Amino acid sequence: MGFKYRLAYYLVGLVIGCFFVAMVFQGKDTRCNYFPNARVLNDLRNKPFYYSEEASKALADKVLDSADVKKILTHGDIDFDLSNVPYQNGKLYVIEGRNYEDRPITVEVVNYSDKAMLKTVKIN
Repeated sequence: MGFKYRLAYYLVGLVIGCFFVAMVFQGKDTRCNYFPNARVLNDLRNKPFYYSEEASKALADKVLDSADVKKILTHGDIDFDLSNVPYQNGKLYVIEGRNYEDRPITVEVVNYSDKAMLKTVKIN
């Protein structure tokens, strides 16, 4: 069998294999969160999210918007030197990010087993 035929069989098999892989993963909401930062942020986003009184005041004073909180929980960086500290039956995480006006903001989020709570907001 010549090289052309072997190449043709290989390419046909590759296309069929890619088709089946695409079919399997098409309807699934799969994520590859291997790094600690991505895993913690994904965990915080998937839990019911609540605001403390101080954070509610910051939202009322237009210091921060709920869209900014979502952006920080999606693209923020966790400072693990200050985070993962036990705090009132949960763990405290310090997340640094930017709002939609590109101002640096630091938020403290408490991660409980069944919910997440925004504790404080600091504008840097």
